[in-house]
Amino acid sequence: MTDAALGPRVFVPPPFVFVGGWLVAWMCQRQTGFLIDAAGPGRVQLGVGAGLFSIGIALMSWAVITFLRARTPVVPIRPARVLVTHGPFAFSRNPMYVGLTVAYLGLAGVFNQAWPIVWLPVVLVVLSTTVIAREEAHLRVVFGTTYEIYCRHVRRWF
Repeated sequence: MTDAALGPRVFVPPPFVFVGGWLVAWMCQRQTGFLIDAAGPGRVQLGVGAGLFSIGIALMSWAVITFLRARTPVVPIRPARVLVTHGPFAFSRNPMYVGLTVAYLGLAGVFNQAWPIVWLPVVLVVLSTTVIAREEAHLRVVFGTTYEIYCRHVRRWF
């Protein structure tokens, strides 16, 4: 079986990387409380947090719908059928992960917890090394020069 037929070989669903980061942050929070605002979240913080969460979920949903309409797998354990470059993918090569990151930050604000923010860089490094690197290698094999041109024109994040 060829590398292209095997898919990107991502073994952990990307949302689980964020859930894992949140669980580590939750354990840290239990051991050592670290709040964004010791007085509790005010209206502005709650509004910004809820807004970020909503924007993140909307962006992720738009990206998923775009994949479904293109008839290519959303789950990165399956090989890509189509290189999607329209919709949110015209602005970011990873709008689903951008959406998850924004939603994650929004939840931290709503729950008034600073630990998830502290752990976010680790989450993003794990995501980049265990998911994005494998996906990009797979897309290079499957789509070659077309993917390279796309990478030159569209940023990984935003």
